Amino acid sequence: MTSSSQELHRIVRINEQIKSVVRPAFRISVMALNAIMLARRAGDAARGFGVLSDELRRFAGELSQQMNGLRGLTASSVATVTALVKEARYLAISERITVVPPAVQEKLDEVRTRQRVAVHQRILTLRQTQASVRRLLTDEILPLMQLGTVLARSAHIEAAYGGRFAAELGQVSAEFSRTIDEIETALTALHKATGDEHR
Repeated sequence: MTSSSQELHRIVRINEQIKSVVRPAFRISVMALNAIMLARRAGDAARGFGVLSDELRRFAGELSQQMNGLRGLTASSVATVTALVKEARYLAISERITVVPPAVQEKLDEVRTRQRVAVHQRILTLRQTQASVRRLLTDEILPLMQLGTVLARSAHIEAAYGGRFAAELGQVSAEFSRTIDEIETALTALHKATGDEHR
């Protein structure tokens, strides 16, 4: 188990990476709405592009929801680490008390036992939260990202069939691809940050 300060530092890094995903996801939502309008102007030739743009908009919304879930888990981790630090400090103080009257010793032992149990529980809670973060990222977010990548590539292909709007659609699809790459880079860093406690 890492130290509390290392764990807080790791949580800060995770939160920064979450922001690095949410910002471009919002941009994709805005771009997708503009792309849908452009596809409507282009007519039948860009119908496929419009459908894919709408799917990218949905992808961005779902990704933002998943990132909010991650944000909630990291907030829970911060609360757990803070409580762990406080309880570990109280335990350390009580363990420094060495000379007490026999009548007080039993009570002191009870207090120490409760504090040890509390510290142990916080550590278990923190590990469970870390596992939940990794599970959400691995089982939900990374597969969703693969879908986003496929949608962006498909939009690029569909842009070529946009008739006289092909150049404009191509620019939009290139921006989709760049933004998806940006999200993928941030998610790779996020995945690495969530695995740091195993080092």
